[in-house]
Amino acid sequence: MLPLDGRPDAPTQPPTILEELATAMRLKRYSARSVESYCRWVGQYIRFHGLRHPSELHAVHIKRFLVHLAEDRKVSASTQNQALSALLFLYREVLSQPMGAPEGLAPAKRSEHVPTVLSRIEIQQVLSYLSGAPWLMASLLYGAGLRVGEVVALRVKDVNLQRREITVRAGKGAKDRRTMLPEQLVGPLRKQIDAVERLLARDRAAGHAGVVLPDAFQRKSPSAPWSLAWQWVFPARRVYVERETRLVRRHHADASLVQREVGDAARRAQLGRRVTCHTFRHSFATHLLEAGYDIRTVQELLGHKDVSTTMIYTHVLNKGALGVRSPLDIAADSQEYTGGGGRGSRG
Repeated sequence: MLPLDGRPDAPTQPPTILEELATAMRLKRYSARSVESYCRWVGQYIRFHGLRHPSELHAVHIKRFLVHLAEDRKVSASTQNQALSALLFLYREVLSQPMGAPEGLAPAKRSEHVPTVLSRIEIQQVLSYLSGAPWLMASLLYGAGLRVGEVVALRVKDVNLQRREITVRAGKGAKDRRTMLPEQLVGPLRKQIDAVERLLARDRAAGHAGVVLPDAFQRKSPSAPWSLAWQWVFPARRVYVERETRLVRRHHADASLVQREVGDAARRAQLGRRVTCHTFRHSFATHLLEAGYDIRTVQELLGHKDVSTTMIYTHVLNKGALGVRSPLDIAADSQEYTGGGGRGSRG
């Protein structure tokens, strides 16, 4: 039967396994970042096994791939576990072939590293080598305790300049939370939002489509994509063309922008330690605890599900070993310790 316009339907291609995976994840409300990560791991899994369809592969093939990641590519335990989660989701939700972790291969145990924390002076040193949007993004990483993915995905409506609050939408674990907006960033953020409004006007004049909205909100409010409230606080410099609709849109800035700038700034500051965007978040939590704030408060600001995750920052407080003084120092105070050249020194 011909369609109403009298022309035969164009042949449609069946969805690929990665498209089916992405659809299944979206239906279960996984974040766009998780969808991208899972699809990347499944793609690598398929290529590793010579482009064979996953339905032809079994637990032993998953094990071989994970061993390859650990032994050949030297990935971290958390990365290996993410790859395993992606594959188990694929078999359970897309191929309807649920399976557990391959026999003899339990989820990798994550190493418990003490986080790198900078002093307040070191934070200022790194920030002094940044400018513009990267400076503002890095300042929010430290000043509000945000993750880099949360900073780049901020929308104008989530920044309350009057109440000095930031709302993080669908953060890690798909949870919303609120955190503080530093007073000294109110002015720079207001200027940034003014710049976003001017860019929005130029995009609209150029005939570009509005910003992408979450879920089906665009159907509920057709004008919302052009509302300033829904625009990204840190828009990308370039527009892109949507694959499905061919509409021209503007996404938010990529996290790699601020990651690269922070790395360069840290090297110029010559701190002698590896500094990443997450170092600012670690420093945010540690400095709040040092200032006497309750650990439950810090937990809420960070968006940790369990307070045990926040407890790691008590190991890096600037109070020695949790405020406990070494007996060597106590002896020195009471003049019982004579030093390296004193009586009883073994040289």
